[in-house]
Amino acid sequence: MSEINQLLIIGCGNMGGAMLAGWLAAGVDPSRFAILDPGMEAAPEGVTHYREPAQAEAAGTHDAVLLGFKPQQLGMLAPGLQALTGKGVTIYSLLAGLTLDQLRQAFPAASAHVRVMPNLASRINKSPIILLENGLDESQRDAAYAHFDLLGTAVWLEEESKFDLVTALAGSGPGFVYRFIDALAEAARDLGLDSEQATSLALSMVDGASSLAAGADVSPGELADRVASPGGMTREGMNVLDADKALVRLLTETLTATRDRGAELSADG
Repeated sequence: MSEINQLLIIGCGNMGGAMLAGWLAAGVDPSRFAILDPGMEAAPEGVTHYREPAQAEAAGTHDAVLLGFKPQQLGMLAPGLQALTGKGVTIYSLLAGLTLDQLRQAFPAASAHVRVMPNLASRINKSPIILLENGLDESQRDAAYAHFDLLGTAVWLEEESKFDLVTALAGSGPGFVYRFIDALAEAARDLGLDSEQATSLALSMVDGASSLAAGADVSPGELADRVASPGGMTREGMNVLDADKALVRLLTETLTATRDRGAELSADG
């Protein structure tokens, strides 16, 4: 299996930083990473930090590049990155909404292009990682999978038409979960519970519920029904969520808006 020997992270913000932290926590040698980010104060110990593309060009040691800047910056930054993305280099892109075709147009000399969609749980090695590639051989696919699977659970997607939808679910999803936790706590506060206690209880409840669901041999829907006995308190609350599929309709609208924004970003790119 052909490993990713040297990964250059271009733009190491919240997501790139979370992924790097996850790889280091998994025991990957920090010398296998370099960062190109002029705004970053300092890199983690053992990770090389470049502030200018010319510094990375002079080193010339990387065989893979991870694009971690904003999607809207691609047109501005790509021309100055051509020397870093030539033959023998695989491009891994975190740029939401930007297609494989757009990546090939921006970096035509690269040997392969891969779209990657993690979430911030990469930092604790519990993120789904969606991968979609063009140009990798079987050995390289295996190597890419092994490298990103260290951050949680890697999954190859074969249909690019579904990438924005899986991004909405697995990439943006934590934001929706955090909002739900906050809303639960706020509702409890509005009903008279102490603010700190409401937040603590909401967090610990969601942590336990998600851990149980992840290891259960039945679906989350079945677990919900097991919690909600007929005529009981939980069932009365679930009746509010279930009425006219209120929760499903709300989340369908949420995922649709998120997915469609990906298409807009692609058009803007």
